[in-house]
Amino acid sequence: MTPTGKTAEAKAGQRTALMMAATGVLWVVFTAIGKEYGWPNRVIALFDLAALAGFGFALWNTYKLWRARQTDKG
Repeated sequence: MTPTGKTAEAKAGQRTALMMAATGVLWVVFTAIGKEYGWPNRVIALFDLAALAGFGFALWNTYKLWRARQTDKG
């Protein structure tokens, strides 16, 4: 049995979780800053699209990780 957090899959899962958390925090921060300083909606929408891309990439990594674990079971 391997120690928790030491396998390649565990590290990939941790990176994906950090990516999701960082994307969410940055999205909220940039949205708040944009509203505070009166940025145009187009600029705020750009950050929304960047956050959507970050969450989509994290979802894709989660799917790949899940498929890799399904392959290891058999």
